[in-house]
Amino acid sequence: MDLLQLQPSDLSARRNPTRMAPLAKLPVFWALDRKRVLLAGGTDAAAWKAELLAACGADVYVYARELSQAFESLVQRDGGPEAGRFFHHARDWSPQDFDDTSIAIGDCADDEEAAAFFDAACAAGIPVNVIDKPKYCQFQFGSIVNRSPVIVAISTDGAAPILAQAIRRRIETLLPPSLKSWASLAQTIRDKVNSHLRVGAPRRAFWESFVDRAFGAEPAVGIENALLADARHLDAVSKSNIGCVTLVGAGPGDAELLTMKAVRALQAADVILFDDLVSDEVLELARREAKRMLVGKRGGRTSCKQEDINAMMVSLAKAGKRVVRLKSGDPMIFGRAGEEIACLEKAGIPVDVVPGITSASAMAACLGVSLTHRDHARAVRFVTGHSRSGSLPDDLDWNHLAEQKTTTIFYMGGRTADEIRSRLLAAGMDSRTPAVIVSAVTRTKEKRWVGMLDTLAEAVAQIGVDEPVLIGVGHVFWDAKNTDAWLPKRFPSQKREEHRVVS
Repeated sequence: MDLLQLQPSDLSARRNPTRMAPLAKLPVFWALDRKRVLLAGGTDAAAWKAELLAACGADVYVYARELSQAFESLVQRDGGPEAGRFFHHARDWSPQDFDDTSIAIGDCADDEEAAAFFDAACAAGIPVNVIDKPKYCQFQFGSIVNRSPVIVAISTDGAAPILAQAIRRRIETLLPPSLKSWASLAQTIRDKVNSHLRVGAPRRAFWESFVDRAFGAEPAVGIENALLADARHLDAVSKSNIGCVTLVGAGPGDAELLTMKAVRALQAADVILFDDLVSDEVLELARREAKRMLVGKRGGRTSCKQEDINAMMVSLAKAGKRVVRLKSGDPMIFGRAGEEIACLEKAGIPVDVVPGITSASAMAACLGVSLTHRDHARAVRFVTGHSRSGSLPDDLDWNHLAEQKTTTIFYMGGRTADEIRSRLLAAGMDSRTPAVIVSAVTRTKEKRWVGMLDTLAEAVAQIGVDEPVLIGVGHVFWDAKNTDAWLPKRFPSQKREEHRVVS
């Protein structure tokens, strides 16, 4: 069967992008260059709106018997050929003034005046905003980050203007001033670039590379020619019609733990083949047009065969698709990445790897534990908790795993916890050695247990194995944090060389 023709019924399940969540207001960017705007009022508040409108190139018709000093200075200022113009009429507005007007803004002293202005604008079919009176506003002004032609507007629907200002300050620190120059350059070369590159992956690849540069220094002299040369090169490469595959680490579940490179890969993908353990929050960061296909493998459940996943990646890439193989944790740690890389390279498919935060690191962070604390451990080992048959691997060196100065993390060890305990005890490990269990690390269903090796199996039975389970064993876990009220078990009071642990 052609893997590109797979229908939804061919796979056990898929997750589609969620529908757009409700919006308090529709964010719209309005072109006002040389458009007539009516502004009623001559206060400082009206002056700020007038300056904003003029910055958009509008012809601002001001109706006010008097102007504040700030407004008077604004009207007399020459903003240059690209700025809007002011036309002051030293009188009150009238219904006839709304003719040929794009929008109307009023600074009204009371609700009676505001209602009259609002009704007149509505009767003329003109969108209207009355300053500081939400009841009489059909649209609102947001807090603005100006890197024009890049413009960011923030709205809290009037609930918390101070919050909007705080968000604006945060965004200001993220967007370098050079972004303005790069955005202007994009406007200049857009048609030329698009004439070289067909719609789809090649064109998107060019603009993604452009974006990476745009967050750096100001454009260098001659950069336009270099960019157009890049476009021509991408055009030549794209005619081979070979796509690529990127193995991306999705981390343990919390979307905020994704790397920036992982997010860029998700935004560039045509197809995403994702594991069952990848969270919905991570998938929501993907490009909405990307096709999403669940190819997860879970213990005790019906799963896709690795051979089928490999064939799917090769088939999609040969069809020119940019494929992201999205794996929980880090692809290179118990992610079978080696098999997938070998298969893709054999088929001549370009493959790249974006590492992710592995679950052991996330567990250490949530427990507040250093896995290589110099007082307790000289080494840390990551060990698989099951083989292909579902039992523990036969070739594990339990004598080394039982060493006192070693921290051991067992991945996928929930169903083999009792055997792990027995093997470590048989190899000479003290039954009172600290042990921890974390289920669904960094997720909303996360559960933790902190105790001793001897009671490991009973704890797993309490936590359950429906979610991914990590088991940690070693003296670094003496001070592990357990915040779960449902499982308050702690180490009993006892003396150790470095610590006194109190239950």
